[in-house]
Amino acid sequence: MTDSLEKELNQYAMIAKKLEGWDLDFQPEELGPGPPWSFERRARELATDCGMLLDLGTGGGEVLSRVLDGLNCNAFATEEWHVNAPVAARRLGNSTSVVRACSMRLPFSQKTFDLVLSRHEAIDAKEIERILAPGGRFLTQQVIPDYLHELSATFPDMTRFPNHFSEYQDSFIEAGLNLEYAHEYRQPIRFRELGHLVYHLVATPWTIPNFSVHSHLKGLLQLDQQIRNSQELVFTSGNYIMEVSRGV
Repeated sequence: MTDSLEKELNQYAMIAKKLEGWDLDFQPEELGPGPPWSFERRARELATDCGMLLDLGTGGGEVLSRVLDGLNCNAFATEEWHVNAPVAARRLGNSTSVVRACSMRLPFSQKTFDLVLSRHEAIDAKEIERILAPGGRFLTQQVIPDYLHELSATFPDMTRFPNHFSEYQDSFIEAGLNLEYAHEYRQPIRFRELGHLVYHLVATPWTIPNFSVHSHLKGLLQLDQQIRNSQELVFTSGNYIMEVSRGV
């Protein structure tokens, strides 16, 4: 029983280890209507009249490619992970310059960008303030700090993030930027199979550091028994969106 489950779940882990970009093979089911905003739609609205644009942590360029489709602006993107940077460069082509860089230490001059985007990428308010041009805008969407927090009962080594929803707001105000709005949305999600959860945890290594099927098999066996007892794998998910501006 234990060996067969470990073998089965390792197949999902191997698929996750081959992930390039952020087109995930297995997604949890959303048990709600979704957030009342669209990051992509708002980003595209802001990009329409934008001269210089920067996308932080672009991943494989999936979202940015849709935001820029048909628009004419001078676009840059950063991606620190060596696997995703070339994926993004291929997807975005000549429309965007992809730079391998950490979003917390950006290799750009002061007051360069009219629009800075960050979707699920860590940010530093002082860096945003430094590179944002007068009249510029910063738009970010982030995962809520206590995402999947129910899993901590099974995996005590799960990362416990600080309340960055509040911390980011405070840091932008301290940096002298204008907080236009900040909205949070929560909803439950369901993983249809335990393997899908394993895939997710391997693809997002910051959720449970050093996670592997073998090292965390005891907890996975508990979750497997939960499923056998007709209890679904339902956890808390959610995002928040924040828009910041710089005075002219």
